[in-house]
Amino acid sequence: MPRRAAGAALAVAVLAGGALWLRGRPAERREGGPNVLLITVDTLRADALGAYGNTAAMTPWMDGLAAGGVRFDDAHAHNVVTLPSHANILSGRHPTEHGIRDNAGFRFPSRLETLATLLHDRGYRTGAFVSAFPLDSRFGLARGFEVYDDRFLDAGARPAFLEQERRGSETVAAAERWLEAAGAGPYFCWVHVYEPHFPYAPPEPFASRFAGDPYHGDVAAADAALGPLLEPLLAAGDRGRTLVVLTADHGESLGEHGEASHGIFAYEASLRVPFILYQPRLLPPRAVSAPAGHVDLLPTVLDALGLPAPKGLPGRSLLPVATGRPDAASENPTYFEALSGRLNRGWAPLHGVVRGGMKYVDLPIPELYDLRSDPHEQRNLAGTQTARRDEMRALLAPFLARKEGAERRPEDHEVRARLRSLGYLGGGPARPKESYGEDDDPKRLIALDADLQRIAGLYAAGDRGAALARARELARARPGMTVSLLYLAQLERESGNLPAAVAALQKALALDPDDTVAASLLGACLTQAGRVHEAAALLEPYARREEPDLDVLVARGLALAKLGQTEAALGTLAKAREADPSNAMVLVDAGTVHLMARDAGRAREAFEAALGLNPDVARAHSSLAFIAAEEGRRAEALDRFKKAVAIDPREHEKVLALGLLFWQRGRADEARPYLDFFVASAPPGPYAREIERARSLLALSPRPRG
Repeated sequence: MPRRAAGAALAVAVLAGGALWLRGRPAERREGGPNVLLITVDTLRADALGAYGNTAAMTPWMDGLAAGGVRFDDAHAHNVVTLPSHANILSGRHPTEHGIRDNAGFRFPSRLETLATLLHDRGYRTGAFVSAFPLDSRFGLARGFEVYDDRFLDAGARPAFLEQERRGSETVAAAERWLEAAGAGPYFCWVHVYEPHFPYAPPEPFASRFAGDPYHGDVAAADAALGPLLEPLLAAGDRGRTLVVLTADHGESLGEHGEASHGIFAYEASLRVPFILYQPRLLPPRAVSAPAGHVDLLPTVLDALGLPAPKGLPGRSLLPVATGRPDAASENPTYFEALSGRLNRGWAPLHGVVRGGMKYVDLPIPELYDLRSDPHEQRNLAGTQTARRDEMRALLAPFLARKEGAERRPEDHEVRARLRSLGYLGGGPARPKESYGEDDDPKRLIALDADLQRIAGLYAAGDRGAALARARELARARPGMTVSLLYLAQLERESGNLPAAVAALQKALALDPDDTVAASLLGACLTQAGRVHEAAALLEPYARREEPDLDVLVARGLALAKLGQTEAALGTLAKAREADPSNAMVLVDAGTVHLMARDAGRAREAFEAALGLNPDVARAHSSLAFIAAEEGRRAEALDRFKKAVAIDPREHEKVLALGLLFWQRGRADEARPYLDFFVASAPPGPYAREIERARSLLALSPRPRG
């Protein structure tokens, strides 16, 4: 086809300059079984790529992969949020089987195998390199990976209702370092890039090239980030030994059907994904129209490696259809769901199936679409083609019979009694309704989701005041929508209004006592507000769960430290370390507890250990600066502060605090270097008043001569 030929020509032109330099790279010299490279691009619509028909796209690397491989044109995700979708990809199972239904409140069960565990057990070296918080190792997908690189996630505070992330180029560089250092034997490497996710902020030259379309600018940036990884594989061609699988966890609505981003609906904009297999020795270039789903990925990879798939998987190997053979399973229904609206907003749950070009969406106002004649889902046939609607509903029924993970685990009696005694719980926990009416249909409520998106957009743009005002309005309008209360609480906390943040979190926890996000945030806010006994009591039953949440353990540990219960605090943080050994911030928190107990030696050990895990943790550098300053090592303290503020400009506040502390102690000579550094380096925008204060203090004290 002309479009594929054009894509191939572009890829060859791009590759020509670097092919000789890359020909001898270890990734393609390695002997043994075939390597496997899984690439997942977050929030990537299929139609955002040139290979899928977008003539304005700037995606030569992914297009080159499609031109030389097998492109599935009818591929669907089963979820429209990150964590469940990646659980589907790695396990080959539907969310109804593994139980992860949303980005928060769920953990992947250790009883189930994944592609990582299966290949690791067969001698593969396994490494994962992820780019956003929903894939943090705490959620259970790290099992089977020798290296699970999510270290950037603990380098600083998580922004309000925005995910911690790192640029795809940095994630790819980390993966390349692992590949270069790897020894003999085959590898399985998973690389996840996050760029197309909201808020869209493409770097140059893509920001200028897509000035009016930042989403597609981010797609271009993601493609460029993957270039160093894909270039040697495409250059090797049929000499290569690596099977590449590229897909997206889900797409992005971009305003279609009233949805700004993703997570609520499951229209094709957020459900249809790119799905590309590349291994020229095994698979000749081809475009495939047969349906494919994420649960097909694991059996396909195992089939390509000549390995048996676990019994009972719902998917099938795509190798037969990829090589042009008949596909008897093509008429099997593809299941999908979108439960974030039900879990976080109390709206009706969304489930559905696709088969034979027909798509059924099970909601109080049901939907039926003929995707072949109506790919943008503009004509709902559910009211006119009732027999077809009922046929599709019957296909969905077996999936809905499974209840695995459909609800967050209910709280035990002790937790509920403790919440009630503290005034956080009214008539009982929020429960799913026995039935939902048309007023609960997300189609009737999607404008509220747009409000949440506007709040996040204002926050990302730096207009915190406007974001807070809108959050207050939304919480008043929808007091029963937990997510609006969490947005409000985080913004109130950042504005310094701790009583309002506590009040919002109390309401959120009353609505859903199982929400560990609300519980940990409430505990942290209570501690910050001086209500430490209350915080420790609230968090105790959550911390004693069989698999306690990491943030709950950290919040309780810091509350105990404030109460002077140092050993209990350190014991709680030790449990947090067990839950996530790679998390550097837990070590920083332990170091802080040691400092509170005036044990500078053990504190220093903890902060240095944190930097050993992640050298970019600003709090570790600034804490070591405090220790050095107290011990009279001024040069070391200033050097540490320089590193801290280079990583996170907010650490300037600690530089000022230390200077003021010395000043208040009557040690002006010791205060001066820190006040000087603050005046010289702090950004004047957020710190104008503080800079003037520091200058006035410096003017009161003559600078020492010589």
